[in-house]
Amino acid sequence: MTEKAQIKAILTDIEGTTSALSFVKDVLFPYAYNKLPAYIRENQGDISEILGSVREIENNASLNTEEVIETMRRWIEEDRKITPLKTLQGMIWQEGYENGELQGHIYIDALEGLQRWKAEGLPLYIYSSGSVPAQKLLFAHTTHGDLTPLFSGYFDTHIGSKLEKDSYERIAAHINVPASAVLFLSDNIGEIEAASATGMNVILLDRDSVVTDTKGYKTVQSFDEIDPALGLAA
Repeated sequence: MTEKAQIKAILTDIEGTTSALSFVKDVLFPYAYNKLPAYIRENQGDISEILGSVREIENNASLNTEEVIETMRRWIEEDRKITPLKTLQGMIWQEGYENGELQGHIYIDALEGLQRWKAEGLPLYIYSSGSVPAQKLLFAHTTHGDLTPLFSGYFDTHIGSKLEKDSYERIAAHINVPASAVLFLSDNIGEIEAASATGMNVILLDRDSVVTDTKGYKTVQSFDEIDPALGLAA
């Protein structure tokens, strides 16, 4: 990179980056796991396409409703990044957010960093394995209020796997910003590598200093350490 990277957009992950992994793993996943059976039984007609996708992925068109429920709960246990599961989880979480049982978590340094960059005129985008509706729900119902006005767009697994270079190329094309002018933030080294392969500027969030091999990528523990004017850790 040149001394001035001319960052024109920021793309950020959620889990472990803007929000605690524990919120997703210890709050959101168990909530969906527990609510899923009743939700499917009560809404089969409305979510028939999702249930059909499960049968297609499992290559078993004869799966009955209870077997689909068992399959999707197993996927949750395995932390599978599968679109029909993420879509259904988002629908279940919507009920939880709307009835006040759930509130989205965001790190204060992430909040302040995003607000600062938005004020500086940088468009902000989210890319998460969670569905776009689930992303919007999290940021619309945080302990700091509705943060959705901060963001210019959201991306999920419909655009591709977060571990594949092509996904980041599609995002850059979609937002009409050259990859070399995008700064991507994530706690996942595989995602960092995939984004970097497109020419994106990347910074690894290692909040708890647990990454044993950063592979030479810029690494920080907080958004406070990031200066997008340079595209580098401050």
